[in-house]
Amino acid sequence: MPDQHRCAWPQNDAQMLAYHDREWGVPLHDDRRLFEFLVLEGAQAGLSWRTILHKRGGYAAAFADFDPEIVACFCEADVQRLMQDARIVRNGAKIKAAIGNARAFLEIQRQFGSFDAYQWRFVDGRPLQNVWQDLKQLPAVSPISDAFSRDMKQRGFRFVGSTVVYAHMQAVGMVNDHVVGCFRHLEVAAMK
Repeated sequence: MPDQHRCAWPQNDAQMLAYHDREWGVPLHDDRRLFEFLVLEGAQAGLSWRTILHKRGGYAAAFADFDPEIVACFCEADVQRLMQDARIVRNGAKIKAAIGNARAFLEIQRQFGSFDAYQWRFVDGRPLQNVWQDLKQLPAVSPISDAFSRDMKQRGFRFVGSTVVYAHMQAVGMVNDHVVGCFRHLEVAAMK
């Protein structure tokens, strides 16, 4: 869609453009995909989304196609194996956090029926629709991401600061942060 105006952040990177045009901001209700974004957003902390997006396939292979039940069973030997895996960001704290987060994720599923039910309650089950004119207006955090982050930390999640959580909210469509002039703004706004 080269003739259509879009948010500027994907620049000319083919993977970033595809992600922007097909996924970013689309309301997501599949627990496995939600876990995927938690792993990826946690890995992104301090790095660029481009770096993580280009390693997404490696993360899928390394983290059992984002199956939280399998990842929750990873042990120290798995941590050491993953520390040698060049397909992912080899940061021990982030790897251990992904494993611990899988365990916390399963506990939330047990308590709420699904992670989807848990996370969408922070926005009353409906995507928040922003009307930003320029990318400079996009916040890095919000009062909702602050509360969501705080709650996740109390439940044992790590690498879920408010900035990471806000990025997760953007990725999974809890908030529509496509700028108003972007062709995806209205398309995503029509989704539930």
